[in-house]
Amino acid sequence: MMEDNLVTTKKSRTFAQIINLSMTYNQIFNHIIGSKCRYAAIQPKSGLAEVHAIIELEPKGDTFDEQVERLHKAVTELQNKPDMAGMQAVVRRYFLSDAVNQEIASDGCRCTTSYIGQPPLNGTKVALWIYYVGKEAEVVYDADEMGSTLVRYKGLTHVWTMNMTESEGSSYDQTHKLLEKYETLLKTKYGTTMERNCMRTWFFVKDVDTQYKGLVVARRELFEQMGMTPHTHYIASTGIGGTPTDQTSLVQLGCYTLLSDKGSVEKKYLYAPTHLNKTYEYGVTFERGTTLKMTERHTTLISGTASINNKGEVVHTGDVVAQTHRMWENVEALLNEAEMSMDDVMHMVVYLRDPADYEVVNRLYDERFPDVPRVISLAPVCRPGWLIEMEVMAVKS
Repeated sequence: MMEDNLVTTKKSRTFAQIINLSMTYNQIFNHIIGSKCRYAAIQPKSGLAEVHAIIELEPKGDTFDEQVERLHKAVTELQNKPDMAGMQAVVRRYFLSDAVNQEIASDGCRCTTSYIGQPPLNGTKVALWIYYVGKEAEVVYDADEMGSTLVRYKGLTHVWTMNMTESEGSSYDQTHKLLEKYETLLKTKYGTTMERNCMRTWFFVKDVDTQYKGLVVARRELFEQMGMTPHTHYIASTGIGGTPTDQTSLVQLGCYTLLSDKGSVEKKYLYAPTHLNKTYEYGVTFERGTTLKMTERHTTLISGTASINNKGEVVHTGDVVAQTHRMWENVEALLNEAEMSMDDVMHMVVYLRDPADYEVVNRLYDERFPDVPRVISLAPVCRPGWLIEMEVMAVKS
């Protein structure tokens, strides 16, 4: 570890990562900017490099614009690191404390970006997740009318599309329109469908306690029309509270689709039946997780996961510490089914219903996952009894 009065940097590897020598966890603390950047990096001697970074700020009582300026300085600092040479931004998500009143000026990055009202709970106004790939891949920005970013590498095309919204109608109406538009985009631009190739969705819902039901009904109806039923499969997903920047929008959608040309990819849905039930048993239509086995590596997408048992019941009502431990256990069970572990996680997004729980939950994460990139935000979970939820992405060579 190297220290001076400006920057502290740290690299660490877990035992599993020492074995395959493929991923490191890195931290940059800039004491002048007041920023903390955690990033997980896979940088093989040959093959595609991949980085997931989460940048948070220290509370300094400054304005939103001043915090954004500090955040972008931290991004520049990260991108100037020698191990980031040639890395290309693919997708970003800004976590905002007051989305309808906060606007982020362009910083020149053209990758698909979402802006969502999910306040960082460390007392600041903005945090950022960024996903990068190396120069080995071809990255295409603004690839379609929805501003998707494409990553082409070894016969596979990864399509990332974020920040999709509608401005009229109920949450049911807006979900219908969003899914119909995305399905049309896949058919007309990419010659595929959500049923065949969409691997991950994110639904951010304004006032989730009252608006989530409309989303659930519309998604179930559209998915059935698309050929997704309890007898086929669904899509890994997070459905969580979050305020779009457009005041008239009740739902914001993000999607990740994987197209295979000559590349080899095997898709496996994750269930962990010892810990979790099938989601359709309580009326929702998503997969607990999906693992994608590609030529060089496996990528696992874990849906928003909470403290639940295999009967669909909330476990440890009212106890955020016990719910956190059960949630971790559920995520681990899903990862184990994908032949992975928590050592393979590249980033975590943690959602809390009650901001008063932040200190204890943050301490739990510091103790168990001190190096893994993460952000903890205020975002009510779709069932009031759940106090905490998390989603992860994991990669294994």
